Amino acid sequence: MADLLGIATSGLLAFQRSLDTTGHNIANASTPGYTRQRVELGTQIPQLSGAGFIGSGVQVETVRRLYDGFLTDRVRSTTSTSSSLDIYHDFATRVSNLLGNAQAGLNAGIQDFFDSVQGVADDPTSIPARQVMLSEAESLETRFQYLNGQLDTLRSEIDRQVTGLTSQMSSLAESIASINQEIVLAMGNAGGQPPNDLLDKRDQMLQELSELVSIRTFEQDDGSVNVSIGNGQALVTGSRAATLTVSGNEFDASKMEIVFQVGTSSAVVTDSISGGQLGGLMEFRAGVLDSAQNSLGRIGIAMASEFNAQHALGMDLNGNPGNAFFAVGASQVFPSNNNSGSGTVSVAYDTANFAALKVDDYVLGYDGSNYALTRVSDGSTVPMSGAGTAANPFQADGLSIVVGGAPVANDRVLIRPTRAAANGFGVLIGDAQQIAAAAPVRISEATNANGAPTNSGNAAVKLNGVDSTFGPLSAGITLTYDAANLRFNYTGDASGTISYDPVTDTGATYTIAGVTFSVSSTPANGDQFVLSDNSNGTGDNTNALLLSGLQTAAVLDGGSNSFEGAYAKLIAETGLQTRQAEIDSEAQHALLAQARESREAASGVNLDEEAANLLRFQQQYQAMAQVIRIADSLFESLLGAVRR
Repeated sequence: MADLLGIATSGLLAFQRSLDTTGHNIANASTPGYTRQRVELGTQIPQLSGAGFIGSGVQVETVRRLYDGFLTDRVRSTTSTSSSLDIYHDFATRVSNLLGNAQAGLNAGIQDFFDSVQGVADDPTSIPARQVMLSEAESLETRFQYLNGQLDTLRSEIDRQVTGLTSQMSSLAESIASINQEIVLAMGNAGGQPPNDLLDKRDQMLQELSELVSIRTFEQDDGSVNVSIGNGQALVTGSRAATLTVSGNEFDASKMEIVFQVGTSSAVVTDSISGGQLGGLMEFRAGVLDSAQNSLGRIGIAMASEFNAQHALGMDLNGNPGNAFFAVGASQVFPSNNNSGSGTVSVAYDTANFAALKVDDYVLGYDGSNYALTRVSDGSTVPMSGAGTAANPFQADGLSIVVGGAPVANDRVLIRPTRAAANGFGVLIGDAQQIAAAAPVRISEATNANGAPTNSGNAAVKLNGVDSTFGPLSAGITLTYDAANLRFNYTGDASGTISYDPVTDTGATYTIAGVTFSVSSTPANGDQFVLSDNSNGTGDNTNALLLSGLQTAAVLDGGSNSFEGAYAKLIAETGLQTRQAEIDSEAQHALLAQARESREAASGVNLDEEAANLLRFQQQYQAMAQVIRIADSLFESLLGAVRR
């Protein structure tokens, strides 16, 4: 009966292991990352007899996880993408809400400011109207600086999160490397049998890591798993783990970059990081935050420069030319900390070509003989004209760049033309009388000794303004109409002729000595108009009207957008990015739910199924126990026969 007893014993042990594993499954039904296990049974080696091979029972081959690598990788991949989109959407929503806020946004401030400029144009001698204009200008300054400050706060928050996430990743990498070592030892001690619970624990760590960054895993023959990130950087190799840290950018120490470090070797991997919360933060910073802050600064630059240029062409209540009205932050220039030369770079705005000014950052590199300008956002080369000297600067994308010193090959400089401009936006005028509402010149009809007009025609000459070439008129300029030759002859500070046919040229615009004016209707022969300095012109609103007209001037985006239009475009672009991220995030959540359901269907614990297995294995165990009783009864019968 020894064989029957051995068979029964093997069955008892096998079904005891099956019951143990089923209980283990039930106990861990709610454990995160747990993979259902199953005992794999196989027949023991049969015994040879004269009648052939006789079965010798059952044995436990292994305890196997019901694990599907493809489904697990799919869950990790969709988790990584979902985490990236979630954090991107959260931060983009904050920027979109900030810029689009009716109370704090820029458009309302621009509108209020230009309304106050129109108020001065309506009553240029009114000190209260001028005070309102200064007050609205200061309010606009506050809006620029508030919006920029909030964006700076977001940037600091991102840096803190990046620092925290890289620390978490390094800690997880160390833990994965440590458990790799445990798994290898366990498999060696168990003759190659898998330590299922350790494998589950490692998979859970990999799942947590995938929430932080996109990863790729490579299983090894010894049971360990290698993990890579980015462009193939090995974060975990067997029992060794690399470290992720943050450090200042080679150009700007305040900008945090992700550094991959193995031993004494390190490399910046920011641009190659993708997926997970870390990838989402990097994508937001480069794709939304940098663009929004640069766009805000560009609007400030254009507004301050255009307003200052027109204000300088006017005259204030004291009879003085207009001073600069707004201040604005300058372009930022950051030499690389890897430079070995002593080259210098200065950047100014090409005021004649604001329409070409973009929201990009640039890297100016020197190859030993020539300079090249590269756009940071896409790595494209930007054509430059000029020689880079003070007299003939490089011209590119609305910038004037002057180089000097002694650079050496491979020296580089980061140029941020607009990032700091909004923070430096401010009002320079504190006296309402210094608002230059009047034009420095007036145009009037000729008069006789009694001050009565002498012209007999019905022509009108309207002053449109002056340009930067205008200078004070000492003798004035007198226009005299020559009807026979259909022209005006002018003398005084400037002399010459301009053609004017009342039939075809009415409303035409002309410029003499920096003074722009238009002529309408029909002058009589000999009619005269005089251009003279606008002394005591306190009631003139010519320049105030021109300042007010800047509200709708198309000076940005290739001459297609005003200040308000450019800001509306920024809001629309940010809103579109936010909405697209929301749509993508919702879709990814659905994919992640499907991936998790598929994994759970294959690897999760089904309590109904486990309960059925528990009953089945119990019955099989009881049956084996009955076999032992029968074997014992037969053996007792045999012993009884022998005793007789």
